[in-house]
Amino acid sequence: MRPHPKAKGNAYQRRLMIRRVLEEGWSVAAASEAAGWSERTGFKWLRRWRTEGGTGLADRRPGPAWARNRTPRRKVERILGLRRKRQTSWEIAQRLGMPWSTVASILKREGLGRLSLLEPKEPPRRYERKVSGELVHLDVKPLGRWRKGPGHRATQDRSKRDRGAGWEYAHVAVDDASRLAYVEMLPDQKGITAVGFLDRALRFFRRQRLVVRELLTDNGSCYVSRRFRQACKRYGLRHLRTKAYRPETNGKAERFIQTMLMGWAYKRAYRTSNQRTKALPQWLRYYNEQRPHRALGMISPKARIRRAA
Repeated sequence: MRPHPKAKGNAYQRRLMIRRVLEEGWSVAAASEAAGWSERTGFKWLRRWRTEGGTGLADRRPGPAWARNRTPRRKVERILGLRRKRQTSWEIAQRLGMPWSTVASILKREGLGRLSLLEPKEPPRRYERKVSGELVHLDVKPLGRWRKGPGHRATQDRSKRDRGAGWEYAHVAVDDASRLAYVEMLPDQKGITAVGFLDRALRFFRRQRLVVRELLTDNGSCYVSRRFRQACKRYGLRHLRTKAYRPETNGKAERFIQTMLMGWAYKRAYRTSNQRTKALPQWLRYYNEQRPHRALGMISPKARIRRAA
């Protein structure tokens, strides 16, 4: 329990009451009234001070110190042992014949409420290629379509969501060194669509005098398809893929997508998704040519390319 630091009964008020009673000669009733609590509470803190010292004035967890039906520690250790073998709380409960809620509460109390907590969190390993075009990140972001009125992200009313409009997909390509980006809104994320986007993205980067040598993608179906593999071989590109459940490896594309959503997709209350798509090229020019990037020393991607030339 973490009390508010300026609460009426904080640690400072308790020590002040103890000093008034023991050093200044106040009565417990008068010191308690000055502190803003009852005389009974004042005697409680005085008793704790005399028996435990300064530690007795600290807050304690609510609830009894001992529970009659508390799970024995030996069984708790067995639960933790099964958890370390990556068994779910439901599997542990079935194996030990215990209520699932009991197993779940024990795992949460012991700090293993999620399977991901079994693995130590690795510190972020930041990297950046020195040459623009050496590595390009690819990713796809699905966005809901709508045909009339602002979308639910603007209205905050999901009941009026245009559920029959379907989805469209933002295919993005981001240069690792300069953060220069190329984006297209396409109807799907199939392999043949990703190959067509790759062809146009490479032409875009060539116009910026960047020679793409490597691609980094996740393990989406469009990127592991035979068509995409053949396209990489045709263009002489080395295709790198992230490890499973490690989206942070493709972090520059993920970060760009978040910037794109907040700066373009959800920036305005567009009447239709087509209007949103028409606004994309203008925002993309702003991102590439004017928007300062913190990782680039507060300059734009094209400014960094010019400096490196």
